[in-house]
Amino acid sequence: MFDVGLSELMVIAVVALVVIGPERLPKVARTAGLLLGRLQRYVSDVKSDINREIQLDELKKMQQQVTDQVKGLEASVTHEMREVESSVNTAVAPLTELAVSPAPTPEAASATELVAAPTVDSPAAVEVQKS
Repeated sequence: MFDVGLSELMVIAVVALVVIGPERLPKVARTAGLLLGRLQRYVSDVKSDINREIQLDELKKMQQQVTDQVKGLEASVTHEMREVESSVNTAVAPLTELAVSPAPTPEAASATELVAAPTVDSPAAVEVQKS
């Protein structure tokens, strides 16, 4: 982090020994180590928080992209469904007009006559002939 070499650490240790004294030097070194450890943990926590925020930001962007793609796909499918529905309606319209108002055809007329006219072999025809 600060790029401190071994020779620089030796100079710092000698100066600390002279200034602090040999009695208090172990306690000061222990306290400095604890503070340095806390500082390193704090820096790593801040880094991990920043990384989480960046990942969350990326996920939000990706979610927005997927949402936009889904909306586009939904619009496309809806448009295609409407086109298919209109083409089916135009193809079925003449058939529904024929089904609603059928024109009498020769086959239909003869079928109704056959149903209405009793046959000679039926019991109703036999009774009609007897009377």
